[in-house]
Amino acid sequence: MLWRSVVGKLWLTILLLVLAVLIILTMLLTQFFETFHDNQAKDQLEKMADRLVVILESDENSVEAVRNTKEMAEVYSMSVMMIDSEKQPVLEASGESEISLNVFLTEEQLKEVPELKTKRFVKDEFPFVEDNRAENHTMIIYGEPYRDRSGGTGAVYVYQSIENIAKTTDHAKKLIFIAAGIAIILTTVFAFFLSSRITAPLRKMREAAMLVAKGEFDAKVPILTHDEIGELGMTFNRMGRQLKNYIQALNQEKEQLSGVLSSMADGVITFDRKMNILVTNPPADRFLQACYYETGMAENDKMSLPESVMLQFNQVVTLEREQLIEVTLQGRSWVVVMTPLYNQSMIRGAVAVLRDMTEERRMDKLRKDFVANVSHELKTPIAMLQGYSEAIVDDIAESEEEKKELAGIILDESRRMSRLVNELLDLARLESGQMKLYRSWINVPEYAARVLRKFHGPAKERNIQLQLETQIDNVQNELYADADRLEQVLTNLIDNAIRHTTEGGSVMLKADITDSAVKMDVMDTGSGISDEDLPFVFERFYKGDKARTRGKSGGTGLGLAIAKNIIEAHDGIITVHSKISEGTTFSFVLPRNVE
Repeated sequence: MLWRSVVGKLWLTILLLVLAVLIILTMLLTQFFETFHDNQAKDQLEKMADRLVVILESDENSVEAVRNTKEMAEVYSMSVMMIDSEKQPVLEASGESEISLNVFLTEEQLKEVPELKTKRFVKDEFPFVEDNRAENHTMIIYGEPYRDRSGGTGAVYVYQSIENIAKTTDHAKKLIFIAAGIAIILTTVFAFFLSSRITAPLRKMREAAMLVAKGEFDAKVPILTHDEIGELGMTFNRMGRQLKNYIQALNQEKEQLSGVLSSMADGVITFDRKMNILVTNPPADRFLQACYYETGMAENDKMSLPESVMLQFNQVVTLEREQLIEVTLQGRSWVVVMTPLYNQSMIRGAVAVLRDMTEERRMDKLRKDFVANVSHELKTPIAMLQGYSEAIVDDIAESEEEKKELAGIILDESRRMSRLVNELLDLARLESGQMKLYRSWINVPEYAARVLRKFHGPAKERNIQLQLETQIDNVQNELYADADRLEQVLTNLIDNAIRHTTEGGSVMLKADITDSAVKMDVMDTGSGISDEDLPFVFERFYKGDKARTRGKSGGTGLGLAIAKNIIEAHDGIITVHSKISEGTTFSFVLPRNVE
Protein backbone atom coordinates (compact mmCIF):
# COMPACT_ATOMS: atom_id res chain seq x y z
CA MET A 1 0.00 0.00 0.00
CA LEU A 2 1.14 3.56 -0.77
CA TRP A 3 0.77 4.86 2.78
CA ARG A 4 2.89 1.99 4.10
CA SER A 5 5.90 3.06 2.04
CA VAL A 6 8.33 5.85 2.84
CA VAL A 7 7.46 7.55 -0.46
CA GLY A 8 3.76 7.58 0.37
CA LYS A 9 4.30 8.78 3.92
CA LEU A 10 6.66 11.57 2.91
CA TRP A 11 4.49 12.62 -0.04
CA LEU A 12 1.31 12.56 2.05
CA THR A 13 3.00 14.48 4.88
CA ILE A 14 4.20 17.26 2.58
CA LEU A 15 0.83 17.40 0.83
CA LEU A 16 -1.14 17.59 4.05
CA LEU A 17 1.21 20.21 5.47
CA VAL A 18 0.97 22.43 2.39
CA LEU A 19 -2.78 21.85 2.18
CA ALA A 20 -3.23 22.91 5.79
CA VAL A 21 -1.13 26.03 5.24
CA LEU A 22 -3.06 26.92 2.06
CA ILE A 23 -6.44 26.41 3.74
CA ILE A 24 -5.47 28.63 6.66
CA LEU A 25 -3.95 31.23 4.32
CA THR A 26 -7.05 31.20 2.08
CA MET A 27 -9.36 31.69 5.04
CA LEU A 28 -7.24 34.54 6.38
CA LEU A 29 -6.99 36.25 2.96
CA THR A 30 -10.73 35.88 2.34
CA GLN A 31 -11.52 37.34 5.72
CA PHE A 32 -9.00 40.11 5.12
CA PHE A 33 -10.47 41.13 1.76
CA GLU A 34 -14.01 41.10 3.09
CA THR A 35 -13.05 43.25 6.06
CA PHE A 36 -10.85 45.50 3.93
CA HIS A 37 -13.56 46.33 1.39
CA ASP A 38 -16.17 46.89 4.10
CA ASN A 39 -13.87 49.19 6.01
CA GLN A 40 -12.93 51.02 2.82
CA ALA A 41 -16.59 51.57 1.91
CA LYS A 42 -17.36 52.78 5.41
CA ASP A 43 -14.46 55.23 5.32
CA GLN A 44 -15.62 56.61 1.96
CA LEU A 45 -19.20 57.04 3.19
CA GLU A 46 -18.00 58.77 6.34
CA LYS A 47 -15.78 61.15 4.40
CA MET A 48 -18.56 61.87 1.90
CA ALA A 49 -21.02 62.56 4.69
CA ASP A 50 -18.56 64.90 6.39
CA ARG A 51 -18.03 66.85 3.18
CA LEU A 52 -21.75 67.07 2.51
CA VAL A 53 -22.38 68.29 6.06
CA VAL A 54 -19.70 70.94 5.66
CA ILE A 55 -21.23 72.09 2.35
CA LEU A 56 -24.73 72.20 3.75
CA GLU A 57 -23.69 74.07 6.88
CA SER A 58 -21.38 76.52 5.08
CA ASP A 59 -23.37 77.31 1.93
CA GLU A 60 -25.90 80.11 2.41
CA ASN A 61 -27.89 79.06 -0.58
CA SER A 62 -29.62 75.89 0.41
CA VAL A 63 -30.70 75.11 -3.11
CA GLU A 64 -27.19 75.46 -4.37
CA ALA A 65 -25.95 73.35 -1.46
CA VAL A 66 -28.40 70.60 -2.32
CA ARG A 67 -27.36 70.71 -5.97
CA ASN A 68 -23.69 70.52 -5.06
CA THR A 69 -24.45 67.64 -2.75
CA LYS A 70 -26.25 65.80 -5.50
CA GLU A 71 -23.40 66.34 -7.96
CA MET A 72 -20.79 65.20 -5.47
CA ALA A 73 -22.77 62.02 -4.76
CA GLU A 74 -22.96 61.26 -8.46
CA VAL A 75 -19.22 61.81 -8.83
CA TYR A 76 -18.40 59.34 -6.05
CA SER A 77 -21.03 56.80 -7.17
CA MET A 78 -22.99 57.09 -3.95
CA SER A 79 -26.62 57.75 -3.13
CA VAL A 80 -27.64 60.64 -0.87
CA MET A 81 -30.85 61.38 0.94
CA MET A 82 -31.44 64.50 2.99
CA ILE A 83 -34.16 65.49 5.41
CA ASP A 84 -34.66 68.89 6.96
CA SER A 85 -35.42 69.91 10.51
CA GLU A 86 -39.08 69.18 9.87
CA LYS A 87 -38.13 65.63 9.05
CA GLN A 88 -39.22 66.15 5.47
CA PRO A 89 -37.13 64.85 2.55
CA VAL A 90 -35.08 67.55 0.89
CA LEU A 91 -33.22 65.24 -1.48
CA GLU A 92 -34.38 61.68 -2.20
CA ALA A 93 -32.41 58.83 -3.78
CA SER A 94 -29.95 61.05 -5.53
CA GLY A 95 -26.79 59.55 -7.01
CA GLU A 96 -25.88 56.04 -8.18
CA SER A 97 -28.90 54.31 -6.69
CA GLU A 98 -32.36 55.54 -7.36
CA ILE A 99 -33.76 53.42 -4.59
CA SER A 100 -35.17 55.48 -1.81
CA LEU A 101 -34.17 54.83 1.76
CA ASN A 102 -37.84 54.59 2.53
CA VAL A 103 -37.69 51.15 1.07
CA PHE A 104 -35.05 50.14 3.60
CA LEU A 105 -35.67 52.33 6.65
CA THR A 106 -38.84 53.11 8.45
CA GLU A 107 -39.90 56.66 9.14
CA GLU A 108 -38.89 56.32 12.76
CA GLN A 109 -35.38 55.14 11.71
CA LEU A 110 -35.07 58.09 9.32
CA LYS A 111 -36.00 60.51 12.07
CA GLU A 112 -33.54 59.06 14.56
CA VAL A 113 -30.36 60.50 13.07
CA PRO A 114 -31.07 64.24 13.53
CA GLU A 115 -31.67 63.59 17.16
CA LEU A 116 -28.33 61.84 17.57
CA LYS A 117 -25.36 63.65 18.92
CA THR A 118 -22.93 61.19 17.42
CA LYS A 119 -22.47 59.57 14.03
CA ARG A 120 -24.06 56.22 13.42
CA PHE A 121 -23.73 53.42 10.84
CA VAL A 122 -26.59 51.22 9.87
CA LYS A 123 -25.92 48.09 7.81
CA ASP A 124 -28.49 45.48 6.98
CA GLU A 125 -30.30 43.57 4.22
CA PHE A 126 -33.63 44.91 3.13
CA PRO A 127 -35.87 43.15 0.56
CA PHE A 128 -37.93 45.25 -1.80
CA VAL A 129 -39.95 44.66 -4.94
CA GLU A 130 -38.91 46.32 -8.17
CA ASP A 131 -40.64 45.66 -11.49
CA ASN A 132 -42.40 42.74 -9.89
CA ARG A 133 -39.03 41.07 -9.12
CA ALA A 134 -37.92 40.11 -5.67
CA GLU A 135 -34.35 41.13 -5.05
CA ASN A 136 -32.13 41.29 -2.01
CA HIS A 137 -29.92 44.31 -1.61
CA THR A 138 -27.29 44.74 1.03
CA MET A 139 -26.81 48.44 1.70
CA ILE A 140 -24.26 50.32 3.76
CA ILE A 141 -26.05 53.36 5.17
CA TYR A 142 -24.36 56.25 6.96
CA GLY A 143 -26.33 59.03 8.53
CA GLU A 144 -25.02 62.25 10.01
CA PRO A 145 -26.91 65.24 11.43
CA TYR A 146 -26.32 68.84 10.31
CA ARG A 147 -27.68 72.29 11.27
CA ASP A 148 -29.30 74.50 8.68
CA ARG A 149 -29.39 78.28 8.62
CA SER A 150 -32.58 78.43 10.63
CA GLY A 151 -30.90 76.54 13.44
CA GLY A 152 -32.81 73.33 12.84
CA THR A 153 -31.28 69.87 12.72
CA GLY A 154 -31.49 67.87 9.57
CA ALA A 155 -29.83 64.68 8.45
CA VAL A 156 -27.76 63.52 5.55
CA TYR A 157 -27.89 59.86 4.63
CA VAL A 158 -25.16 58.51 2.42
CA TYR A 159 -25.64 54.92 1.33
CA GLN A 160 -24.21 52.52 -1.14
CA SER A 161 -24.99 48.97 -2.27
CA ILE A 162 -22.26 46.46 -1.45
CA GLU A 163 -22.89 44.33 -4.54
CA ASN A 164 -19.83 45.80 -6.22
CA ILE A 165 -17.83 45.20 -3.08
CA ALA A 166 -19.11 41.63 -3.00
CA LYS A 167 -18.18 41.15 -6.65
CA THR A 168 -14.68 42.41 -5.96
CA THR A 169 -14.40 40.17 -2.92
CA ASP A 170 -15.73 37.17 -4.83
CA HIS A 171 -13.27 37.81 -7.63
CA ALA A 172 -10.42 38.00 -5.11
CA LYS A 173 -11.64 34.77 -3.50
CA LYS A 174 -11.77 33.10 -6.90
CA LEU A 175 -8.21 34.11 -7.61
CA ILE A 176 -7.14 32.88 -4.17
CA PHE A 177 -8.85 29.49 -4.72
CA ILE A 178 -7.31 29.14 -8.19
CA ALA A 179 -3.88 29.96 -6.80
CA ALA A 180 -4.41 27.48 -3.95
CA GLY A 181 -5.49 24.74 -6.39
CA ILE A 182 -2.46 25.36 -8.58
CA ALA A 183 -0.25 25.33 -5.49
CA ILE A 184 -1.76 22.02 -4.34
CA ILE A 185 -1.22 20.44 -7.76
CA LEU A 186 2.34 21.71 -7.96
CA THR A 187 2.97 20.63 -4.38
CA THR A 188 1.61 17.13 -5.13
CA VAL A 189 3.86 16.70 -8.14
CA PHE A 190 6.85 18.24 -6.41
CA ALA A 191 6.33 16.27 -3.18
CA PHE A 192 5.98 12.98 -5.07
CA PHE A 193 9.06 13.73 -7.16
CA LEU A 194 11.05 14.85 -4.13
CA SER A 195 10.00 11.90 -1.96
CA SER A 196 10.69 9.45 -4.79
CA ARG A 197 14.14 10.94 -5.38
CA ILE A 198 14.94 11.00 -1.67
CA THR A 199 13.71 7.46 -1.03
CA ALA A 200 15.22 5.87 -4.18
CA PRO A 201 18.56 5.24 -2.39
CA LEU A 202 16.61 3.95 0.60
CA ARG A 203 14.82 1.42 -1.61
CA LYS A 204 18.16 0.34 -3.03
CA MET A 205 19.45 0.05 0.51
CA ARG A 206 16.43 -2.05 1.50
CA GLU A 207 17.06 -4.45 -1.40
CA ALA A 208 20.72 -4.69 -0.42
CA ALA A 209 19.76 -5.27 3.22
CA MET A 210 17.45 -8.12 2.18
CA LEU A 211 20.31 -9.70 0.21
CA VAL A 212 22.62 -9.32 3.21
CA ALA A 213 19.96 -10.93 5.41
CA LYS A 214 19.99 -13.89 3.00
CA GLY A 215 23.76 -14.21 3.38
CA GLU A 216 24.89 -12.35 0.24
CA PHE A 217 27.35 -10.03 1.94
CA ASP A 218 28.81 -8.80 -1.38
CA ALA A 219 25.64 -6.76 -2.09
CA LYS A 220 26.47 -3.07 -2.64
CA VAL A 221 24.39 0.10 -2.49
CA PRO A 222 25.03 2.50 -5.42
CA ILE A 223 26.23 5.90 -4.24
CA LEU A 224 24.24 8.49 -6.26
CA THR A 225 24.61 11.54 -4.04
CA HIS A 226 27.13 12.93 -1.58
CA ASP A 227 24.67 14.07 1.07
CA GLU A 228 23.58 12.29 4.23
CA ILE A 229 21.90 9.51 2.22
CA GLY A 230 25.08 8.99 0.22
CA GLU A 231 27.08 8.79 3.45
CA LEU A 232 24.51 6.31 4.75
CA GLY A 233 25.02 4.18 1.63
CA MET A 234 28.80 4.25 2.06
CA THR A 235 28.40 3.31 5.71
CA PHE A 236 26.08 0.45 4.71
CA ASN A 237 28.63 -0.88 2.20
CA ARG A 238 31.36 -0.61 4.82
CA MET A 239 29.12 -2.42 7.30
CA GLY A 240 28.50 -5.21 4.74
CA ARG A 241 32.24 -5.71 4.25
CA GLN A 242 32.92 -5.75 7.98
CA LEU A 243 29.97 -8.09 8.55
CA LYS A 244 31.33 -10.45 5.91
CA ASN A 245 34.74 -10.42 7.61
CA TYR A 246 33.14 -11.04 10.99
CA ILE A 247 31.03 -13.91 9.63
CA GLN A 248 34.07 -15.47 7.98
CA ALA A 249 36.02 -15.13 11.22
CA LEU A 250 33.15 -16.66 13.18
CA ASN A 251 32.86 -19.53 10.68
CA GLN A 252 36.59 -20.15 10.94
CA GLU A 253 36.38 -20.13 14.73
CA LYS A 254 33.37 -22.43 14.56
CA GLU A 255 35.15 -24.82 12.20
CA GLN A 256 38.24 -24.79 14.40
CA LEU A 257 36.14 -25.42 17.49
CA SER A 258 34.20 -28.15 15.70
CA GLY A 259 37.46 -29.72 14.51
CA VAL A 260 38.93 -29.58 18.00
CA LEU A 261 35.79 -31.08 19.54
CA SER A 262 35.56 -33.79 16.89
CA SER A 263 39.21 -34.77 17.27
CA MET A 264 39.08 -34.91 21.05
CA ALA A 265 39.25 -38.34 22.60
CA ASP A 266 37.18 -37.07 25.52
CA GLY A 267 33.51 -36.26 25.22
CA VAL A 268 32.28 -32.68 25.66
CA ILE A 269 28.70 -31.64 26.47
CA THR A 270 27.61 -28.02 26.93
CA PHE A 271 24.46 -27.29 28.97
CA ASP A 272 22.48 -24.09 29.39
CA ARG A 273 21.16 -22.99 32.78
CA LYS A 274 18.08 -25.23 32.39
CA MET A 275 20.33 -28.21 31.61
CA ASN A 276 19.32 -28.35 27.96
CA ILE A 277 22.04 -29.88 25.79
CA LEU A 278 23.60 -27.32 23.42
CA VAL A 279 26.82 -28.79 21.97
CA THR A 280 28.23 -32.32 21.84
CA ASN A 281 31.05 -34.19 20.08
CA PRO A 282 31.19 -37.83 18.86
CA PRO A 283 32.48 -39.36 22.15
CA ALA A 284 29.77 -37.47 24.04
CA ASP A 285 27.19 -38.72 21.52
CA ARG A 286 28.18 -42.29 22.37
CA PHE A 287 27.68 -41.52 26.04
CA LEU A 288 24.26 -39.99 25.36
CA GLN A 289 23.20 -42.91 23.16
CA ALA A 290 24.04 -45.24 26.03
CA CYS A 291 21.91 -43.03 28.34
CA TYR A 292 18.97 -43.06 25.90
CA TYR A 293 19.22 -46.82 25.50
CA GLU A 294 19.41 -47.49 29.22
CA THR A 295 16.60 -45.14 30.25
CA GLY A 296 14.41 -45.63 27.18
CA MET A 297 13.89 -41.85 26.92
CA ALA A 298 13.69 -39.85 23.71
CA GLU A 299 16.77 -38.15 22.36
CA ASN A 300 17.70 -34.67 23.67
CA ASP A 301 15.68 -35.36 26.81
CA LYS A 302 17.65 -34.19 29.83
CA MET A 303 15.75 -36.67 32.02
CA SER A 304 17.57 -39.49 30.22
CA LEU A 305 20.85 -38.46 31.87
CA PRO A 306 21.93 -40.42 34.94
CA GLU A 307 20.67 -39.03 38.21
CA SER A 308 24.23 -38.54 39.45
CA VAL A 309 24.98 -36.28 36.45
CA MET A 310 21.85 -34.20 37.11
CA LEU A 311 22.84 -33.87 40.78
CA GLN A 312 26.35 -32.89 39.70
CA PHE A 313 24.94 -30.15 37.43
CA ASN A 314 22.85 -28.75 40.29
CA GLN A 315 25.91 -28.66 42.53
CA VAL A 316 27.98 -26.91 39.85
CA VAL A 317 25.32 -24.23 39.34
CA THR A 318 24.67 -23.81 43.06
CA LEU A 319 28.23 -23.95 44.39
CA GLU A 320 29.87 -22.43 41.26
CA ARG A 321 32.70 -24.94 41.53
CA GLU A 322 34.05 -27.77 39.42
CA GLN A 323 32.65 -31.20 40.31
CA LEU A 324 33.97 -34.67 39.43
CA ILE A 325 32.09 -37.98 39.50
CA GLU A 326 32.41 -41.44 37.95
CA VAL A 327 29.44 -43.06 36.24
CA THR A 328 29.04 -46.68 35.15
CA LEU A 329 26.79 -46.98 32.11
CA GLN A 330 26.17 -50.00 29.91
CA GLY A 331 29.21 -51.76 31.31
CA ARG A 332 31.54 -48.81 30.69
CA SER A 333 33.09 -46.44 33.22
CA TRP A 334 32.93 -42.68 32.55
CA VAL A 335 34.61 -39.94 34.55
CA VAL A 336 32.56 -36.73 34.30
CA VAL A 337 34.28 -33.40 35.08
CA MET A 338 31.77 -30.53 35.04
CA THR A 339 32.74 -26.82 35.17
CA PRO A 340 30.45 -23.77 35.31
CA LEU A 341 30.17 -21.43 32.31
CA TYR A 342 29.83 -17.71 32.97
CA ASN A 343 28.10 -14.94 31.03
CA GLN A 344 30.03 -11.97 32.38
CA SER A 345 29.17 -12.29 36.09
CA MET A 346 26.28 -14.79 35.89
CA ILE A 347 26.35 -18.55 35.34
CA ARG A 348 24.78 -19.36 31.99
CA GLY A 349 25.34 -23.12 32.09
CA ALA A 350 28.03 -25.75 32.45
CA VAL A 351 30.42 -27.79 30.31
CA ALA A 352 31.01 -31.47 31.06
CA VAL A 353 34.13 -33.34 29.93
CA LEU A 354 33.59 -37.11 29.71
CA ARG A 355 36.47 -39.54 29.71
CA ASP A 356 35.93 -43.23 28.99
CA MET A 357 37.96 -44.95 31.68
CA THR A 358 36.83 -48.48 30.79
CA GLU A 359 40.19 -49.53 29.35
CA GLU A 360 42.08 -47.96 32.23
CA ARG A 361 39.86 -49.75 34.73
CA ARG A 362 40.24 -52.98 32.78
CA MET A 363 43.99 -52.59 32.65
CA ASP A 364 44.07 -51.94 36.39
CA LYS A 365 42.04 -55.08 36.92
CA LEU A 366 44.28 -57.03 34.56
CA ARG A 367 47.35 -55.76 36.37
CA LYS A 368 45.92 -56.82 39.72
CA ASP A 369 44.75 -60.13 38.28
CA PHE A 370 48.13 -60.61 36.61
CA VAL A 371 49.98 -60.18 39.88
CA ALA A 372 47.54 -62.50 41.64
CA ASN A 373 47.65 -65.12 38.86
CA VAL A 374 51.42 -65.06 38.48
CA SER A 375 51.79 -65.30 42.22
CA HIS A 376 49.38 -68.21 42.26
CA GLU A 377 51.02 -69.96 39.31
CA LEU A 378 54.50 -69.57 40.78
CA LYS A 379 53.58 -70.27 44.35
CA THR A 380 52.90 -74.01 43.90
CA PRO A 381 55.99 -74.89 41.82
CA ILE A 382 58.23 -72.83 44.08
CA ALA A 383 56.75 -74.54 47.13
CA MET A 384 57.28 -77.95 45.53
CA LEU A 385 60.83 -77.03 44.52
CA GLN A 386 61.54 -75.86 48.05
CA GLY A 387 59.94 -78.91 49.67
CA TYR A 388 61.57 -81.55 47.49
CA SER A 389 64.92 -79.76 47.68
CA GLU A 390 64.72 -79.73 51.47
CA ALA A 391 63.85 -83.44 51.36
CA ILE A 392 66.98 -84.18 49.37
CA VAL A 393 69.13 -81.89 51.55
CA ASP A 394 67.77 -83.41 54.76
CA ASP A 395 68.38 -86.96 53.42
CA ILE A 396 64.71 -87.80 53.70
CA ALA A 397 65.03 -89.66 50.40
CA GLU A 398 67.44 -92.45 51.34
CA SER A 399 67.63 -94.53 48.22
CA GLU A 400 68.85 -93.40 44.82
CA GLU A 401 65.49 -94.17 43.28
CA GLU A 402 63.71 -91.83 45.70
CA LYS A 403 66.27 -89.12 45.09
CA LYS A 404 65.86 -89.51 41.32
CA GLU A 405 62.09 -89.34 41.71
CA LEU A 406 62.35 -86.14 43.76
CA ALA A 407 64.84 -84.71 41.30
CA GLY A 408 62.45 -85.55 38.43
CA ILE A 409 59.62 -83.69 40.19
CA ILE A 410 61.91 -80.70 40.72
CA LEU A 411 62.83 -80.79 36.99
CA ASP A 412 59.16 -80.90 35.94
CA GLU A 413 58.28 -77.94 38.15
CA SER A 414 61.32 -76.04 36.86
CA ARG A 415 60.19 -76.68 33.29
CA ARG A 416 56.69 -75.55 34.23
CA MET A 417 58.08 -72.32 35.65
CA SER A 418 60.32 -71.83 32.59
CA ARG A 419 57.35 -72.43 30.26
CA LEU A 420 55.25 -69.94 32.24
CA VAL A 421 57.96 -67.28 32.09
CA ASN A 422 58.51 -67.84 28.36
CA GLU A 423 54.78 -67.61 27.66
CA LEU A 424 54.56 -64.39 29.69
CA LEU A 425 57.48 -62.97 27.71
CA ASP A 426 55.89 -64.00 24.40
CA LEU A 427 52.56 -62.50 25.41
CA ALA A 428 54.20 -59.25 26.50
CA ARG A 429 56.09 -58.95 23.21
CA LEU A 430 52.96 -59.71 21.21
CA GLU A 431 50.81 -57.17 23.06
CA SER A 432 53.50 -54.49 22.78
CA GLY A 433 54.03 -55.18 19.07
CA GLN A 434 57.74 -55.92 19.54
CA MET A 435 57.59 -59.51 18.31
CA LYS A 436 58.68 -59.76 14.68
CA LEU A 437 56.91 -62.21 12.36
CA TYR A 438 59.03 -64.20 9.92
CA ARG A 439 56.63 -64.79 7.06
CA SER A 440 57.03 -67.35 4.31
CA TRP A 441 54.78 -69.18 1.85
CA ILE A 442 53.09 -72.16 3.48
CA ASN A 443 51.38 -75.04 1.67
CA VAL A 444 48.25 -75.15 3.80
CA PRO A 445 47.18 -78.84 3.32
CA GLU A 446 50.69 -80.17 3.88
CA TYR A 447 51.25 -77.81 6.80
CA ALA A 448 47.99 -78.82 8.52
CA ALA A 449 48.75 -82.55 8.06
CA ARG A 450 52.23 -82.14 9.51
CA VAL A 451 50.96 -80.31 12.59
CA LEU A 452 48.22 -82.87 13.16
CA ARG A 453 50.70 -85.80 12.95
CA LYS A 454 52.44 -84.53 16.13
CA PHE A 455 49.34 -85.44 18.15
CA HIS A 456 48.81 -88.98 16.90
CA GLY A 457 50.58 -90.38 19.98
CA PRO A 458 48.60 -88.47 22.67
CA ALA A 459 45.37 -89.03 20.76
CA LYS A 460 46.01 -92.77 20.49
CA GLU A 461 46.73 -92.97 24.23
CA ARG A 462 43.33 -91.37 24.98
CA ASN A 463 41.55 -93.31 22.22
CA ILE A 464 40.66 -90.10 20.38
CA GLN A 465 40.26 -90.00 16.63
CA LEU A 466 42.08 -87.23 14.71
CA GLN A 467 40.64 -86.02 11.40
CA LEU A 468 41.81 -83.58 8.72
CA GLU A 469 39.51 -81.96 6.17
CA THR A 470 40.67 -79.55 3.46
CA GLN A 471 38.50 -77.55 1.04
CA ILE A 472 40.11 -75.71 -1.85
CA ASP A 473 38.03 -73.57 -4.25
CA ASN A 474 40.20 -74.00 -7.36
CA VAL A 475 42.83 -71.56 -6.07
CA GLN A 476 46.38 -71.81 -4.92
CA ASN A 477 46.74 -73.51 -1.56
CA GLU A 478 49.50 -71.30 -0.16
CA LEU A 479 49.40 -68.79 2.66
CA TYR A 480 51.95 -66.06 3.45
CA ALA A 481 52.44 -66.29 7.24
CA ASP A 482 54.87 -67.05 10.08
CA ALA A 483 54.95 -70.85 10.12
CA ASP A 484 56.35 -71.19 13.65
CA ARG A 485 53.83 -68.84 15.24
CA LEU A 486 50.94 -70.34 13.31
CA GLU A 487 52.07 -73.81 14.44
CA GLN A 488 52.10 -72.50 18.03
CA VAL A 489 48.46 -71.49 17.62
CA LEU A 490 47.39 -74.82 16.11
CA THR A 491 49.39 -76.76 18.69
CA ASN A 492 47.67 -74.92 21.54
CA LEU A 493 44.18 -75.37 20.07
CA ILE A 494 44.64 -79.08 19.20
CA ASP A 495 46.29 -79.83 22.57
CA ASN A 496 43.38 -78.16 24.41
CA ALA A 497 40.90 -80.09 22.27
CA ILE A 498 42.55 -83.44 23.05
CA ARG A 499 42.89 -82.68 26.77
CA HIS A 500 39.19 -81.76 27.09
CA THR A 501 37.83 -84.62 24.98
CA THR A 502 36.84 -87.85 26.66
CA GLU A 503 37.92 -91.29 25.40
CA GLY A 504 36.20 -92.38 22.23
CA GLY A 505 35.74 -88.82 21.04
CA SER A 506 37.15 -87.09 17.99
CA VAL A 507 39.10 -83.96 17.09
CA MET A 508 38.96 -82.47 13.57
CA LEU A 509 41.21 -79.88 11.93
CA LYS A 510 39.42 -78.28 8.98
CA ALA A 511 41.11 -75.94 6.48
CA ASP A 512 38.98 -73.91 4.04
CA ILE A 513 40.97 -72.02 1.37
CA THR A 514 39.33 -69.25 -0.71
CA ASP A 515 40.57 -66.46 -2.95
CA SER A 516 40.76 -63.92 -0.13
CA ALA A 517 41.38 -65.88 3.08
CA VAL A 518 42.21 -69.12 4.80
CA LYS A 519 39.90 -70.35 7.53
CA MET A 520 40.91 -73.08 10.00
CA ASP A 521 38.61 -74.78 12.48
CA VAL A 522 39.61 -77.01 15.41
CA MET A 523 36.50 -78.97 16.41
CA ASP A 524 36.20 -81.46 19.26
CA THR A 525 33.44 -83.51 20.87
CA GLY A 526 34.58 -82.73 24.40
CA SER A 527 32.88 -81.32 27.48
CA GLY A 528 32.40 -77.84 26.03
CA ILE A 529 32.58 -74.40 27.65
CA SER A 530 29.78 -72.83 29.65
CA ASP A 531 28.08 -69.67 28.41
CA GLU A 532 29.35 -67.64 31.37
CA ASP A 533 32.98 -68.64 30.65
CA LEU A 534 32.82 -68.29 26.87
CA PRO A 535 33.43 -64.47 26.67
CA PHE A 536 36.60 -64.74 28.78
CA VAL A 537 38.46 -67.71 27.30
CA PHE A 538 41.00 -65.44 25.55
CA GLU A 539 41.94 -63.53 28.69
CA ARG A 540 45.24 -64.17 30.45
CA PHE A 541 45.21 -66.81 33.22
CA TYR A 542 41.50 -67.46 32.71
CA LYS A 543 40.48 -71.06 33.34
CA GLY A 544 37.10 -72.67 33.25
CA ASP A 545 38.29 -74.90 36.11
CA LYS A 546 37.61 -72.62 39.09
CA ALA A 547 39.60 -74.95 41.38
CA ARG A 548 42.65 -74.25 39.16
CA THR A 549 43.61 -77.92 39.29
CA ARG A 550 46.62 -79.21 37.53
CA GLY A 551 47.36 -82.52 35.99
CA LYS A 552 47.07 -83.82 32.52
CA SER A 553 44.35 -81.30 31.69
CA GLY A 554 45.97 -78.42 33.55
CA GLY A 555 47.69 -75.41 31.98
CA THR A 556 48.90 -71.88 32.65
CA GLY A 557 45.88 -70.11 31.16
CA LEU A 558 48.05 -68.12 28.72
CA GLY A 559 47.85 -70.29 25.60
CA LEU A 560 44.63 -68.86 24.19
CA ALA A 561 45.67 -65.29 24.97
CA ILE A 562 48.93 -65.90 23.05
CA ALA A 563 47.02 -67.53 20.19
CA LYS A 564 44.65 -64.55 19.94
CA ASN A 565 47.56 -62.08 19.79
CA ILE A 566 49.39 -64.14 17.11
CA ILE A 567 46.27 -64.26 14.92
CA GLU A 568 45.67 -60.51 15.35
CA ALA A 569 49.34 -59.87 14.48
CA HIS A 570 48.55 -61.57 11.13
CA ASP A 571 45.54 -59.18 10.74
CA GLY A 572 43.19 -62.09 11.34
CA ILE A 573 40.39 -62.84 13.77
CA ILE A 574 39.77 -65.78 16.10
CA THR A 575 36.43 -66.89 17.52
CA VAL A 576 35.01 -69.71 19.64
CA HIS A 577 31.66 -71.50 19.71
CA SER A 578 30.75 -74.14 22.26
CA LYS A 579 27.94 -76.05 23.89
CA ILE A 580 28.12 -77.98 27.13
CA SER A 581 28.62 -81.77 26.54
CA GLU A 582 28.49 -81.25 22.74
CA GLY A 583 31.96 -79.91 22.01
CA THR A 584 33.87 -76.75 21.13
CA THR A 585 34.98 -75.14 17.86
CA PHE A 586 37.84 -72.64 17.69
CA SER A 587 38.04 -70.82 14.35
CA PHE A 588 40.47 -68.29 12.95
CA VAL A 589 40.60 -66.53 9.59
CA LEU A 590 43.79 -65.17 8.00
CA PRO A 591 43.74 -62.96 4.89
CA ARG A 592 45.79 -64.29 2.00
CA ASN A 593 46.98 -60.85 0.93
CA VAL A 594 49.02 -60.23 4.08
CA GLU A 595 52.53 -59.12 3.20
